[in-house]
Amino acid sequence: MKWKGRRKSGNLDDRRGMSGKGKLVAGGGVVALIVIALQIFGGETGQQLAPLVEQIGGSQSLQQTEQRELTAQEKEMGDFMATVLADTENVWNQIFSQNNIGDYKEPTMVLFTDAVSTACGNASSASGPFYCPADQKVYMDLAFFDELKTRFGAKGGDFAIAYVTAHEIGHHVQTLVGTSQKVRQLQQQNRNAANQLSVALELQADFYAGLWAHHNQEYLEEGDIEEALSAANAVGDDAIQKRTQGDVVPDSFTHGSSEQRMKWFMKGYKTGDINQGDTFSELLN
Repeated sequence: MKWKGRRKSGNLDDRRGMSGKGKLVAGGGVVALIVIALQIFGGETGQQLAPLVEQIGGSQSLQQTEQRELTAQEKEMGDFMATVLADTENVWNQIFSQNNIGDYKEPTMVLFTDAVSTACGNASSASGPFYCPADQKVYMDLAFFDELKTRFGAKGGDFAIAYVTAHEIGHHVQTLVGTSQKVRQLQQQNRNAANQLSVALELQADFYAGLWAHHNQEYLEEGDIEEALSAANAVGDDAIQKRTQGDVVPDSFTHGSSEQRMKWFMKGYKTGDINQGDTFSELLN
């Protein structure tokens, strides 16, 4: 991806130098386990965490730590994330305007190491990237992308990171337009369809990631789309279940199969039309 020398977003909150000894204590450990159970880059993780965090109450805390200087490589990665975030701002402001959706409220992206405190509760790096609707922020421990390659078998590359970022921004879009809220209501009304609704929500975020890539093509390089597809393939529910438990249980899917995730990313990328992203009709009818 061509990113150097371009606009960087001012909505990046880089907390990586504030890690070191930081650990979730007491209830925070429980939250970390909850997030792990929600699987890899959890999208609406924050919304599902909130009731559990309330039950845990004030027993969780995040220890304060000293600040350290970031390395040159970490600083460059921060510049890259700020550039990708700026690209999402450009694209979604344009899409909202062209489709008369209203004003696009730009989210903040928080980079952290080890653990972070959010309006949805405390979380550890085990959560992977996630979006918290309570503060409308995307949270990322960039160490996740090393694990994406070593543990989950993705190709890696900068556009794999861009895809995951665009997926989480997709969840922000769903919050702004009211889709996430409607899904939560439907899940409460029909528990039997809760997993299918979750899958539809996640696949739509993959579609939005592809939609972003379509509108950002001038900065793509050869192999970028393959990197995104490799990442989508690696974090499909079936791929994760096969790797972690040896068998696949489709009824337990919450994010979609590898095939579904790649399919909806490519549909967004090929059509470039936000109106083509109705994952709910296809899955629930």
